[in-house]
Amino acid sequence: MWKTIKRWYHQLGSPRYFYRFCEAVLPWLVPVSLALLAVGLIWGLVYAPVERYQGDSYRIIYIHVPASSGALMGYIAMGVAGLVALVWRMKMAEVMLKALAPFGAALAAVSLLTGALWGKPTWGTYWQWDARMTSMLILLFLYLGIMALQNAIRDPRQAARAAALLAVVGVINVVIVKYSVEWLNTLHQGATLKVVGESSIDASMKWPLLISMAGLWLLYAANVLIRARTEVLSRERRSGWVRRLVRDEEA
Repeated sequence: MWKTIKRWYHQLGSPRYFYRFCEAVLPWLVPVSLALLAVGLIWGLVYAPVERYQGDSYRIIYIHVPASSGALMGYIAMGVAGLVALVWRMKMAEVMLKALAPFGAALAAVSLLTGALWGKPTWGTYWQWDARMTSMLILLFLYLGIMALQNAIRDPRQAARAAALLAVVGVINVVIVKYSVEWLNTLHQGATLKVVGESSIDASMKWPLLISMAGLWLLYAANVLIRARTEVLSRERRSGWVRRLVRDEEA
């Protein structure tokens, strides 16, 4: 098992192998992610039963929860990539760090917007400066800060190191977002969908939510691979394998 992981680690650290990996995975990853997302959203927004207390307003969870979880997972992935980039100076980790940020920032923005729309009929206000909402806003700013660093510094290696440091430090905020409803007094409700333990959400509402989450996570992965593939071609444009690739496509 460890040997397999180690082999994959070294292979995916090669820009040429990573490009081939993207070419093999993307043709099925994109349609599968879109199909799952469509099924989950249609099931949840149209066919899931009405919630006893919140009525139809609760249906926004089928957008809000996948976006929130995707934004959190994306930042954790950036933290891991940042750590690898800082410790081992792996170029592909720098590429992944850059590829992860834009879609993660978009998901954080969607999470905040849908949370505000959900909060008005539920709590009577669009916004409250409580721990969960404020820490989620900070997460968006961290995403934007990393993107700004990557674009402001001309040297890509220096830009990657600065962004990697911010990504690693910012993981602390992900922990705050996750556990803020347990540690502090907040308007935001506790988790109803749990990986470990019994979920309090009914199965007729849970399954479309899980499918929506899976579809969005895979769509995030597809977006990252597309962006990373483009970045690899840009960085390796002078290498022999990229020149041969261009010649083959032009032939």
